[in-house]
Amino acid sequence: MTTRADVIAAVAAYAPPQLQESWDNSGVQLGLGLDAPCTGVLLCVDVTPDVVAEARSLGCNLIVSHHPLIFKGLRSITGATPVERAVADALRADIAVYSAHTSLDSAPGGISHEMAAMLGARVTAVLAPQAADPSAGLGVVAELAAPMAADDFAALCAATFGAPHLRRSAGAGRHVSRVALCGGSGGEFIGRAEAAGADAYVTGDIRYHDFVDHGRRLLLLDVGHFESESCAKSIFYRVITEKIPNFAVHYSNQHNPVQYL
Repeated sequence: MTTRADVIAAVAAYAPPQLQESWDNSGVQLGLGLDAPCTGVLLCVDVTPDVVAEARSLGCNLIVSHHPLIFKGLRSITGATPVERAVADALRADIAVYSAHTSLDSAPGGISHEMAAMLGARVTAVLAPQAADPSAGLGVVAELAAPMAADDFAALCAATFGAPHLRRSAGAGRHVSRVALCGGSGGEFIGRAEAAGADAYVTGDIRYHDFVDHGRRLLLLDVGHFESESCAKSIFYRVITEKIPNFAVHYSNQHNPVQYL
């Protein structure tokens, strides 16, 4: 019998909660009766009322997400916000929720490592290593299998991460060999990418002034927050199914909440 605690333990072993940033809230979000048999797990980036309804329709009593359902403390649960509705709906349906956010971002083999692998690049260093464990940390530096023209690399990133409207700096004529990558909002590490000798930096949520200040020295590619972190579901799937074969694991049908014209 596989319990919800068993599935959570597999994810936590791969992305230990102690690796998370001090401001984060990775870990068990809702967990009444974790020793109960797990009827199936639904994987997602964000937990919303629609995702909870999807889990219920699939017969899953566990959701594993990248972004925490409960990030800031809830003063009440009245259903007034999507988070409150998701919490209430999950509790009513006895659906547990576990989130691996910056714990997965910082884990060796986490989000940024997965991004590099998707591009066929070899990771050589952690972009912002943790002091206690240099093998863990946010972002990576990686080498492409062969140099690429900037336009070709930008097109590869757009296709690989499913970015319908990739934002980029000019970089025409530049060739890309060494790349830095960071899932989510990685603008704060642009300086580290430059210092690491990266030809390009791939992340999400890059600010306009970052393009102004750094775009001439570094090919900046903003593939989108959701797009850069959607690979979390693939990591969760691999971790769970390798540890617990022949188990019902589902990808959520959730789409990016940001729409493009």
